[in-house]
Amino acid sequence: MPCASEPNAGEPFGWRWDAARTGEPVVAPRRTTRLHRLGLGLLGGSALGGVALGLGFLGFVDGLARMERVPPDRADGIVVLTGGAQRIGDAIDLLASGYGRRLLITGVNERTSRDEIARLNPSQRDLIACCVDLDYRARNTIGNAIETRRWMRRHRFSTVAVVTSNYHMPRTLIELDHVLEGADHVIPHPVVADGFDAGRWWQCAGTARLLAAEYAKFLVAWLRTRFEDDPEQSRAAILIGRGKPVKMVAEPLPRGTLRAAAEPRL
Repeated sequence: MPCASEPNAGEPFGWRWDAARTGEPVVAPRRTTRLHRLGLGLLGGSALGGVALGLGFLGFVDGLARMERVPPDRADGIVVLTGGAQRIGDAIDLLASGYGRRLLITGVNERTSRDEIARLNPSQRDLIACCVDLDYRARNTIGNAIETRRWMRRHRFSTVAVVTSNYHMPRTLIELDHVLEGADHVIPHPVVADGFDAGRWWQCAGTARLLAAEYAKFLVAWLRTRFEDDPEQSRAAILIGRGKPVKMVAEPLPRGTLRAAAEPRL
């Protein structure tokens, strides 16, 4: 006869004893596996990354100019990037007011002529004829920055006022800082388009999409410029422009022209 303290053959041990006697289903204890812990870690990391991106986006929007202001200082030249309403008109007004000696309009469409720009700004026709340069080479913001550097070297300018939309200004400054090796050369003049209210972006789906897209491009530009040495040979810019007829950031200049532009003034 077996001892009373010994369990009968085939009966389970421990906590499973009561379950077996009551007829309840026997369930194996859940164990945390390495895969489970990895999944939790990835989930937590994704959540933290999402919070960081969200806070970064709010900081990006909060830093955008809400109104246009007269530049605090005068510059040697003025550069305006095409692509947004009011930009060119504001830049020509700055030139007329003496905030720069010459104006570069960079990224001009091949079908846009000097006469058309003068027709849209008839009161400044003489100024456009004498002191405005058109750049047809730049294909994107990186190209705009490269053409700005070329233009500044050609005219021996050390400072430039840059005109572009307020939401586009942060990325533009990153690109200019990269090619000019220091943003001290640049005086920003952000343009605030009529009807564009960055302070109430959540109330307009179009504004929210525009700012979200520009924030993503800003992050890509910031990351790219941390690793890129020569933006004139940027393969990343070509990849960014994929889907458009972009084969280079900006058309190369003839060697003699580029060398002369880079030579210091004696």
